[in-house]
Amino acid sequence: MSKHLCIHGHFYQPPRVDPWLGEVLPEGSAAPALNWNARITRESYSPLAFARRLDASGRIEEIFNAYEWISFNFGPTLLSWMQAEEPAAYARVLDGDRRSAKRLGFGNAMAQVAHHQILPLASDLDKEIEVTWAISDFEARYGRAPEGMWLAEAAVDTPTLEVLAAQGLAYTVLAPRQAEAVRDLDGDNAPWQPVDEGSLDMLTPYAVRLPSGRSIAVFFYHGALSQAVAFERLLDDGENFWQRIRGAAKDGLLSLATDGETYGHHFTFGEMALAYMLTRARESGEVALTNYAAYLAAHPPMREVRIREQSSWSCVHGVERWRADCGCTAGGHPEWNQAWRGPLRAALAGLKAGLDAHFFARGKALFQDARAALLAFGQVAAGAMERTDFAARHFAPGLDAAEAGAAWKLLAMQRMGLRSLASCAWFFDDLDRIEPINALTYALRAMDLATETGGPDLTPALLAALEPARANAAPRLNGRELFARRVLPRRETPQSLIAQALLTHWGRKGELSGAAEVSWRRVAVRAVFSNKSRPYYAAGEAEITHFPETTPQRYAWRWRAADTENPLDGTFAAAPAGQPKELDKAAWFSPASLPWNKRQALSLAWVQGAEERAWAQQLQAARTGMELFQPLVESQTTQNLAWRWGRFWGALAWAYISTPDLPDDTQRALAAFLTSQAQNYPDQQAVSTRLTAAALAALAGDPPSLAGVLSLLSRAAAIKVAYDPWPIQNALWQLGPSRPEARSLATLLGFAV
Repeated sequence: MSKHLCIHGHFYQPPRVDPWLGEVLPEGSAAPALNWNARITRESYSPLAFARRLDASGRIEEIFNAYEWISFNFGPTLLSWMQAEEPAAYARVLDGDRRSAKRLGFGNAMAQVAHHQILPLASDLDKEIEVTWAISDFEARYGRAPEGMWLAEAAVDTPTLEVLAAQGLAYTVLAPRQAEAVRDLDGDNAPWQPVDEGSLDMLTPYAVRLPSGRSIAVFFYHGALSQAVAFERLLDDGENFWQRIRGAAKDGLLSLATDGETYGHHFTFGEMALAYMLTRARESGEVALTNYAAYLAAHPPMREVRIREQSSWSCVHGVERWRADCGCTAGGHPEWNQAWRGPLRAALAGLKAGLDAHFFARGKALFQDARAALLAFGQVAAGAMERTDFAARHFAPGLDAAEAGAAWKLLAMQRMGLRSLASCAWFFDDLDRIEPINALTYALRAMDLATETGGPDLTPALLAALEPARANAAPRLNGRELFARRVLPRRETPQSLIAQALLTHWGRKGELSGAAEVSWRRVAVRAVFSNKSRPYYAAGEAEITHFPETTPQRYAWRWRAADTENPLDGTFAAAPAGQPKELDKAAWFSPASLPWNKRQALSLAWVQGAEERAWAQQLQAARTGMELFQPLVESQTTQNLAWRWGRFWGALAWAYISTPDLPDDTQRALAAFLTSQAQNYPDQQAVSTRLTAAALAALAGDPPSLAGVLSLLSRAAAIKVAYDPWPIQNALWQLGPSRPEARSLATLLGFAV
């Protein structure tokens, strides 16, 4: 077969992890989801892992793992979040690569630049770190070395390709307008032929011969079809999508490249159109579904290409979008300017240079080879190397605990500096947005770590470079003002960490007693309460442990309650334990001064705890009430004092769903009442959430309780409780819905059995 097809998906989200807590905090614009990682995963990444293919009657014929049939790259920061928070989708990503490797000899997954930095604008050191760490992350997740690497925004220049080739990578993928000229690979005297997007043959790989003597292959995706998928609603109709592919496929490799968010987030049910098209291609025999590595192995380049230096796929001006007011924007405000991009680039690039200088100056005494340690740290970040093994290999012999802590801080400092340079900070249309603010937050954390390890205060230089930048949105802050008002409040202190731990513990438990133990991914706080807290609301001692430091720091703390009902209005003081005079002199901290996302996290800890406590109380009452619920008599049409019973609708509904052995008369009366009231109560979500969790737990049992799930869902349907069948369908598909014992449940869940 001479016609081949490769659909590539670029999956990436900006770095969102708070640099002190290590958590992705709430983002208001993502509501009702907690944050954008969660929202996009539910709208795109998970649907691609579990894409529905329906029969003519609308029943599920197959749940299709698109990752088994498309080429893809995932940003390491996104995958680390998915591994922890969305394990089902994460597992399907890895499984898609494994299955494609078994089918083709090469897996579908490509590596991606570790922190999505625009490599043509990066220092030589950062180029090497970004590529090396990306490879380490890829190997840790997929269990193999990557053949290719996706460059952030497909931004490329010759030095970048040199780094890729030096690391053994065989290919990358670019936009067709990034080719400048081509010629045959028959010697240096072959004439160059200028090309553009209209004249370039995009069906074949090309070689780029590098000054070092190495070479690397480049694939160019089909620009017009990729644009049609992304912007022209080609995903509205799977058959139309397939016909467009058929018409464009010729001898060679037809490849498309799009953002992964296109499928589902940008176009609802786009993953279904993709699954349909891929199935048609797979079953028709007209084109062979493949990936870049497999095609390259069978069809090595016959021609050479000269790339357009410092070019990208999303800026027609090259890479100016990430350093200048070039006119490329995303955000919908054509009257705004992006003159702020230059000062932001100068500020963060200058900071990274200062961080590098401090790393190597301080690292001489802490590492056996500072550069080698920095490059190898990617294995630790990926979870492929234990910290004890890393320390044994790379720390200088004989370091004491304080020196080892300084070494770990230097590595964390570099990590924060790299995160600050992720491309997202420049992509949109204003400085006063979450992406630039996040970048500056990473910069703040990096500067703190620099001073904590004996380095200079790099803040004045950063602010001087940043000051000429000015936001477009009111109040039109300049860079220095924005740093003071948006970024500095995010900095954590012992007082702020203890305050958040105590308020989180209080919110979850509804009381203060025993010990408050609250762990985030990067820091843990253990607070104990004093028996004599007067005249304070509470007082005690706390241990704060920053990871990977291993020595807890001990503090005494006091909590002074506010005169209002809002616990965030209280104030907290803290000082090193054993220094009562310092505690007496300590400044009082108010959680009300925390940034919105951290105040929102505290409010969500409270509302989740309060809802669960209220639910437990209601459920206890409902179990009693269910026993007392009387059948209807004579011409009675509803319960006496029905509104009082209705106050317990959610708990009564759950008690009914989860109690199949009720007496028949009680069951009929309760079902009739709950059904009549089902549309009137917001408790539907409370019941639905618990129903889904119970069903998934039953399917995950050993053995799975298919009959138990069938009972739960049938009884829920009987009283018109709406629930999301999607995750339950996914779980059943992986167990096998066509098995005889699963057929009744599969039919209820909409499968074509």
